[in-house]
Amino acid sequence: MANPKMKRKPLVVVTRKLPDVIETRMMELFETRLNLDDRPLSQAELIRAVKEADVLVPTVTDRIDSAILSQAGENLRLIASFGTGVDHIDLATARTRGITITNTPGVLTEDTADMTMALILAVPRRLSEGERVIRSGNWTGWSPTSMLGNRIWGKRLGIVGMGRIGSAVARRARGFGLSVHYHNRRRVHPDLEAELEATYWDSLDQMLAHMDIVSVNCPHTPATYHLLSARRLKLIRPHSYIVNTSRGEVIDENALARALESGAIGGAGLDVFEHEPAINPKLLKLDNVVLLPHMGSATIEGRVDMGEKVIVNIKTFADGHAPPDRVIETMY
Repeated sequence: MANPKMKRKPLVVVTRKLPDVIETRMMELFETRLNLDDRPLSQAELIRAVKEADVLVPTVTDRIDSAILSQAGENLRLIASFGTGVDHIDLATARTRGITITNTPGVLTEDTADMTMALILAVPRRLSEGERVIRSGNWTGWSPTSMLGNRIWGKRLGIVGMGRIGSAVARRARGFGLSVHYHNRRRVHPDLEAELEATYWDSLDQMLAHMDIVSVNCPHTPATYHLLSARRLKLIRPHSYIVNTSRGEVIDENALARALESGAIGGAGLDVFEHEPAINPKLLKLDNVVLLPHMGSATIEGRVDMGEKVIVNIKTFADGHAPPDRVIETMY
């Protein structure tokens, strides 16, 4: 039975350009308003969208806060977010207004884990530095002491957040001879722990102090904001590295930049930033940091899979059923 609060063909407003195959399918199924220019919508444009839409399809860069949701029209019943994280949406306000939130979990796990592993390799082995030397035209050839990095085989990897992505990173890490350790809000099932040969640390502080590489794979929530604070970053040893493919807000970026600049932390691989697209100027000046433009999930296959999940969530909801990817709570 169709959702009584939703038109037969709901008006779906999409905030950014999506893969062509997804936009075509949306046009077939729904009354769809696309953003063909792929220009980020202003707050005023987002307000206009929530006033008119039955379904809003935002991305992780759209800030759907209480100021916007408070002006939503009565027809807005579903926000089908194109992305896994939901920290850009005021969930409490949405809940009080009776708006269902869905996301696209699972489909980006392998892509993000691949990028995490790439950074785990790139930072200790100074791949970005080496590439810059080649492009500069200053390379004079091989020498025994040129561009020396550190091997990762036999080192300890500490994973902060052992969810889908953290577990996928652990599987890859074992193949590279890393010893897997993790901290999570809850200890994972013993079977998974045994499969990953992973050591659980109840204390994040203790784990950070003993790791050679730290990988941040937890979502950004109020509980994880600056989880790696200035105090905790001081626990990481000078020869160690930190990789973040989760959310920039999980790390105190200013404190991280200072630690990298002073040599208190050996290096970092960052795909996300606390105030993106703005990048801390200190990070841009450092050779011991690999910086990527939030591309951890950027595969054609992943984006199409995300779009298909969005469509299923909208279609299921419009038909009067509970969407499969309804957001209930966030945790790490």
